[in-house]
Amino acid sequence: MKIWNAEIHTMTDAGVIPNGYISVENGKITAVGAGTPTVIEPQDIDAQGSVLLPGFIDAHTHLGVIENGIDFEGDDCNESTDPFTPQLRVIDGINPFDRCFEEARLAGVTTAMISPGSANACGGTMAILKTAGHVVDRMQIGTGMKFALGENPKRVYSDRDEMPVTRMATAAMIREGLSKAQRYQLDLDYAQSDPDEHMPDYDTKSEALLPVLERKVKAHFHCHRADDICTAMRIAEEFHLDCVIIHGTEGDKIADVLAQAQVPVIAGPILCDRCKPEMRHLTIQSPARMQRAGVRVALCTDHTVIPIQYLSTIAALAVKGGMKQKDALYAITAGAAEILGVENRVGSIAPGMDADLQLYAGDPLDLLCDPWLVLIDGENMIDT
Repeated sequence: MKIWNAEIHTMTDAGVIPNGYISVENGKITAVGAGTPTVIEPQDIDAQGSVLLPGFIDAHTHLGVIENGIDFEGDDCNESTDPFTPQLRVIDGINPFDRCFEEARLAGVTTAMISPGSANACGGTMAILKTAGHVVDRMQIGTGMKFALGENPKRVYSDRDEMPVTRMATAAMIREGLSKAQRYQLDLDYAQSDPDEHMPDYDTKSEALLPVLERKVKAHFHCHRADDICTAMRIAEEFHLDCVIIHGTEGDKIADVLAQAQVPVIAGPILCDRCKPEMRHLTIQSPARMQRAGVRVALCTDHTVIPIQYLSTIAALAVKGGMKQKDALYAITAGAAEILGVENRVGSIAPGMDADLQLYAGDPLDLLCDPWLVLIDGENMIDT
């Protein structure tokens, strides 16, 4: 299949191709070119001058783990009975039949990072999913580990008079868990090197953290306040973690520090009220300020805080706050993919990439403009 007569925003160094075409085979992009293809088949799609973009990527959500319109039965976001739970896997709590997956697809959101909540100092293993499919295992293309600092763990466990009730205790719990995992790895290595040694007792929490310590899995830290962001960066430096900041509400206050440390921020949601003390400095200008300082920025809805279908609206607000439109689009496509570590599959239009694509007859960030074609792995989502 080919899509031709399109204004292609590649989100690569190739930039924008004013009049071009792409070829798709077996769910992958096989060719990208300028002009009209030599051969046009009946099944090929005339874009009629529409804007062709990669599918949008929502870099932080709770999609399907907090189900639409369902209270306790459909809320599997926080296991708030133990403040340190790296052994949990969010894929075991996601319902891919939640109607919000369809709403995401129809709005051009083809990939989403889905996370446990932020009640715990460590909430568990995250999952990057395509928004099409019925079996989570087949939808997954990546992962991450969720940590949280600041107000949320304090509030949840102070109500129960359990640790942590301070920021110090939350950070200490994370350090303790990572240190135990380091020691567990040393014990494993020692036992494997000496046949006379017994293997250490299986530790499910430490096992889950080993890929994080090996930098095979990124450490995502929920932080709003600038001091909490600095604590996350401090812990990441101590344990040599591949660190990502989620929310980063006050990231603009220390944008120079984030840029120097090359720590990216998944900013947002910015379309919401200042619902708790640590969000009192929330502004729509913050993502632009961080980006201008050299911080790599993605944007998110934090669905269900903001419904996932309004990701492009959040990008439009970031533009209103000072971000260039091309940068806002990058922040919900290639920029988000890079921060999540899945840039080899999604987020840009180039040969070899997954055919996650969308066509707009107008401005993709216009609230009144929806995509008229959405492909995920080359399959049409609008008619399904």
